[in-house]
Amino acid sequence: MNRMRRSRPLTILYYFLAALLVLLVALVIFVLTFDWNRARPYINDKVSQTIGREFAIKGDLDVRFRQGDPAEQGWRRYVPRPEISANDVYVVNPSWTTTGPRLASVGNIVVAMHTLPLLHKEVVITNLELDKLEVAAQRRADGSNTWTFKDNGPSEWEVDIRRLAFREGSLRYLDDGIKLDLRAKATTINADDADALADDKANEKPADRPGGKATGQAVGNRTANNYGLRFELGGTYHGAPVTGGGKTGAVLSLQDEHNTFPVQANAMAGKNKIAIEGTLTDPRSLSGIDLKLSLAGASMADLYPLTGVLLPETPPYATTGRLGGKKDGAVWNWTYRNFTGTVGGSDLHGTLSYSPRKPRPLLTGTLTSNQLRLADLGPTIGAESNADKAARDKKPNQPAGKALPVEQFNTAKWDALDADVKFTGKKLVRTHDIPLENVETHIRMKNKVLTLTPLNFGMAGGAVTSNITLDGGKNPIQAQIKMAARHLKIRQLFPKLQAMQASVGEVNGDAALAGTGNSVSAMLATASGELGATVSEGSVSKFVLEAAGLNIANAVFVKLFGDKQVQLNCVASDFVVEKGQAQTRRFVVDTDEAVIDVTGSIDLANERLNLDVKPKTKGVRIISLRTPLYARGTFANPDVGVAKGPLALKAGAAVALGIINPLAAVVPLINPGNVEAVDCAAALKQATQVRFGSKPEPVKKQEK
Repeated sequence: MNRMRRSRPLTILYYFLAALLVLLVALVIFVLTFDWNRARPYINDKVSQTIGREFAIKGDLDVRFRQGDPAEQGWRRYVPRPEISANDVYVVNPSWTTTGPRLASVGNIVVAMHTLPLLHKEVVITNLELDKLEVAAQRRADGSNTWTFKDNGPSEWEVDIRRLAFREGSLRYLDDGIKLDLRAKATTINADDADALADDKANEKPADRPGGKATGQAVGNRTANNYGLRFELGGTYHGAPVTGGGKTGAVLSLQDEHNTFPVQANAMAGKNKIAIEGTLTDPRSLSGIDLKLSLAGASMADLYPLTGVLLPETPPYATTGRLGGKKDGAVWNWTYRNFTGTVGGSDLHGTLSYSPRKPRPLLTGTLTSNQLRLADLGPTIGAESNADKAARDKKPNQPAGKALPVEQFNTAKWDALDADVKFTGKKLVRTHDIPLENVETHIRMKNKVLTLTPLNFGMAGGAVTSNITLDGGKNPIQAQIKMAARHLKIRQLFPKLQAMQASVGEVNGDAALAGTGNSVSAMLATASGELGATVSEGSVSKFVLEAAGLNIANAVFVKLFGDKQVQLNCVASDFVVEKGQAQTRRFVVDTDEAVIDVTGSIDLANERLNLDVKPKTKGVRIISLRTPLYARGTFANPDVGVAKGPLALKAGAAVALGIINPLAAVVPLINPGNVEAVDCAAALKQATQVRFGSKPEPVKKQEK
């Protein structure tokens, strides 16, 4: 009796397992024998209602069981799984699209999945194979697109695709926002083609790639056999043709982290030549991108529609480096590292990082250059181009005779991004000017405020240090500059003048100015602050002044000395600037022949002069230089002449004495030579001290 009671639970368990086995067998028999084509209308209707778009399976629909994937770990590899195959499957496009009636169509699709995860609403697709895939997608200028379906709220089901395989297919992508119409066609690479690709890669010439650098035979042999698809590109970008092609992997593993998917492509898009080669890391979530990127084109500004990164108008460029992308949540951070490139006649090297943060993207990095031409990168901060300037100069209301730079800074795009970039350069070339050396600056752009702190460079054997701030958030721009120049050699300031090569003189200067305006001319017209400069012993001539373009100094020099070389002992100058008016606090010139005092003011707003030049001749001179001069007129056309009052008194005295005694007529024109020389050492020491915020002391005279 007890034995019968103990065996009853086992008997029930046996019956349950037997019933379950029979049910599974019956289910398998049903799956294998059922004509699944009879379920197509229900599936088509259900999917169409869910996505809000017509979905249809027009060809055969079949379900079979296959053995588990041997590559899987654990007991799941032994569990048979259903494999669904369907032919002629498609999803239609919205009615407004112009790319074609179907968004996507597949000649044949095969889906293998796990069955047990379906019990907790998870679809685990172990293998998805697509053959003869055709996609026709479109994005309008307002951001709406053809691949966004009906919003049914959060879904209780999760989909996990482990492996994706492609065969032949085609793509049409139309983007009205960036005016791109792209077409691509992909075909399978067989084993023979893969070997040929490896040979082609190994033998590829450097000139065949943007940037002109070889990738090497080892890279070609290592990656070519991983490619499974070849594709060709065509279409238009901003009306210009797009051509190119490349290779990718045919099987995309999405199961394990740190898997990589190879990709290689080259294309001409508009005026830009683009080539990439590398891998996509963890393609399931696309967490990383590591590509060798080469770019070349007519201007870096042409890259904005493709990259979304604001770049300046530049001369032709070419660059090669490693492009890395890392996903942080929904945001991609990009790094272009260890790149080398050229822009016009300039070279650039370094690493730049781009983060699309809010409210503005951030560009950071370090740049170095062996030679940088300002003509190549001047538009980076928004200065108008030569073409813009030429067009502007044709305007009838443009003021004529301007000597100060009138090029406008364009701040409209300064709020497109923030920047924090350090730059060092061996040589900076300014057109027709003395090259700058050992340039060092820290460029910061934040909320439309551009700062160069510091901007240091070597020039003419000396050094210039400065801090510059331009606030583009204000209209007009608010500008501040502090600058100090030390030990600039006179002979290097005029390297082409043989007469200056024996000079040992130095130039030192300081400036601290603040003003508003959208050009250098406008900023100086409103500037307030202080200016000062000194020159130690040297020599000067009319020829030197003409070569320097100093019209004012040239005119004064001719009036004082004629056209000859004059030894310069020292120059000490000090100006206070208030709202564009520069007033002399001290301006003295000491030469072998005279001591010259300059007083008056300079109108920076109207570029006009109001200076008095009072020479005092050293020693006895028959023809004295005691008669004062004046400097009036504009910077471009100065008017320098002899003060008429003192000259008339001299002439009158000479005539009166001539009537009494002809020999006495020359007495007013004789300089007794009692002027004291300037103590240049003291003047230079005082002038080179930090002068801002303090008043200069009177210049001491040397004892005779």
